[in-house]
Amino acid sequence: MNKIGVMVCGHGSRDEDAIAEFAAVAAGIAERLPQFPVRSGFLEFARPVISDGLEELRRIGCRRILALPGMLFAAGHVKNDIPSVLNSFAARHQGLAIDYGRELAVETKLLKAAAQRIEEAEARAGAGVTREDTLLLVVGRGTSDPDANANISKVARMLWEGMGFGWAEVCYSGVTFPLVGPGLEHAAKLGYRRIIVFPYFLFTGVLVKRIYRIADEMAARHPEIEFLKAGYLNDHPFVLDCFAERVEEILVGENKMNCALCKYREQVLGFEAEVGLPQQSHHHHVEGIGTDRDRAGNGKDAGGSHRHDHGDPHRHGHEHGHAHHDHSHDHDHAQDNGHAHHGAGHAHPHPPHPHAGHRHGPQRRNPDALE
Repeated sequence: MNKIGVMVCGHGSRDEDAIAEFAAVAAGIAERLPQFPVRSGFLEFARPVISDGLEELRRIGCRRILALPGMLFAAGHVKNDIPSVLNSFAARHQGLAIDYGRELAVETKLLKAAAQRIEEAEARAGAGVTREDTLLLVVGRGTSDPDANANISKVARMLWEGMGFGWAEVCYSGVTFPLVGPGLEHAAKLGYRRIIVFPYFLFTGVLVKRIYRIADEMAARHPEIEFLKAGYLNDHPFVLDCFAERVEEILVGENKMNCALCKYREQVLGFEAEVGLPQQSHHHHVEGIGTDRDRAGNGKDAGGSHRHDHGDPHRHGHEHGHAHHDHSHDHDHAQDNGHAHHGAGHAHPHPPHPHAGHRHGPQRRNPDALE
């Protein structure tokens, strides 16, 4: 009567490689949690959608579902969109409990996985350039949440100091600044013999492929600098271990994110107008649209949108359940306010970035261009 299931909630992508990699990660999580049935689903642009996975767990008798955000950091998708879908589903099925886990965030296992991806790139290049002569460029997804963006800077600093690079820089694939082009332009001026471009992403997709392409273009411009492209995290064993640990945190009641710098709770500098915004998903109209993959055999819409209360003691106007997003999602756009997703022609009413018009910002530059 109290059977427990695990639901891994991904963003979704129109890139088949990204969908396949997410499936591999979900399978790896299942291997680490043999005591629970594990299902997975997506917010948008791929199938099965999250509600499909939840329904399958319910049909096999699960009365408690432990839901994990399959993303790195907590921005809008983790704080708003996934909880909205989960809450809507729970409201339609009396007696079903859904508990939401926290994001992967910044932690030692993920830093070790990141270091190994960087070391793999160095090994492919061979000897000849020391780390003191190398600049590490860490590329984050970029969100409209400054707390999530700041975590990329923390990751970069810990890799910089821990691995002994001569310098480190941070840039983002979209939404905030600096974008990849300006970041690489700046890095190339600093006089280092080697630049390692490291996308701090979980999966491939439009954005990661674009990051690598821009790195190739910059390498062609600067033959005097060796550019290395490090792999993203993907299904590294330490990543899978972290996901399994997030499930255990739910079971012991430790699944709470850090709210100290949440823009929906506190008046974070520049984002004061967003305190207490209602929690709602912006993805219902594109659920299941995108690739032809449909492992669940259907594409039913999750529907619904309302607040999701996870019983956290730090309750406030925007109850985001203390979990986390990053990224790994695959929005191919330059800004996060009324943008068109993948040419679909629909708009998401995300709050604008307060400095989107910055000279290096998403409104002033084409994210695909170096100029």
